[in-house]
Amino acid sequence: MNRRTVLPLLLYFVSTNLILADEPFTRREDVIYGRKFGTALTMDVFTPKNKANRAAVILTISGSWLSAHEAINQSFVTPFTNRGYTVFAVVHGSQPRFTIPEAISDMHRSIRFIRSKAGEFQIDSNRIGIVGASAGGHLSLMMGTSGQPENKDAKDPIDRQSSRVQAVACFFPPTDFLNWGEPGVVALGTGPLAWLPAPFDFVEVDAKTKRFERITDEEKLKKIGIEISPITHVSADDPPMLIIHGDKDKVVPIQQANIFIDKLKERKVPCELVLRPGADHGWLTLGQDVKLFADWFDKHLAAKKE
Repeated sequence: MNRRTVLPLLLYFVSTNLILADEPFTRREDVIYGRKFGTALTMDVFTPKNKANRAAVILTISGSWLSAHEAINQSFVTPFTNRGYTVFAVVHGSQPRFTIPEAISDMHRSIRFIRSKAGEFQIDSNRIGIVGASAGGHLSLMMGTSGQPENKDAKDPIDRQSSRVQAVACFFPPTDFLNWGEPGVVALGTGPLAWLPAPFDFVEVDAKTKRFERITDEEKLKKIGIEISPITHVSADDPPMLIIHGDKDKVVPIQQANIFIDKLKERKVPCELVLRPGADHGWLTLGQDVKLFADWFDKHLAAKKE
């Protein structure tokens, strides 16, 4: 998630896009799932050409909470469409303009939108999985742990839908910003993440000036840190979760995966941690590991037999 790590990952995404030829899917680009502050929130929809299984996979497009349409990696799509999954590549409001809580809100909105259009997309709204890497993994875990139920009183029909998912799989995700690497180490654009201030540039409306003001109060920042940490929201009804993480990760320490998996096990949530010995924040065969995600969804998103 630092600059030296993000660039190779983005180059990998772009280069693998270029080598794909006869895609096994149809692609519908720039589907608008919401709007905010004059910005359209979009997703691309990849529908398998053959043997659609009616389950959905959300691909969270995010690295360092930077999200862009250009970063949609088709090589991450085909392992799912090849098995019949409809894939929704979701672009959220990106830093530096938007912060992590806003990205989380966007992801909730995207799931509600997908569920509201289940008939149009020909998917089963009760069989939705989500994947992501790094910041995308963090957002995926947030959806897994803090997915919200239906709200039939919401003014917007889309917001009446649930934002819960039924399975999660991700690479090297941040899970606890107040215990980063070891207990008590705070990483809210500070400490180990001091190089990444923009996603943590939290603001609030000042009651007197009616302007957005930067939050500097440590207690308020800590409260936000708790709210945006997936580990905070773990509960017994969470969906099955798979994490793949390198044990030599210098950006997101393996400790983040370990403490999260331990919490899932405490709550008896089905989970698995796959370690990649010697691997840092990404590895050359990472694309091949996406097939493990597809296996996970085959197991946990399978259609129930009548």
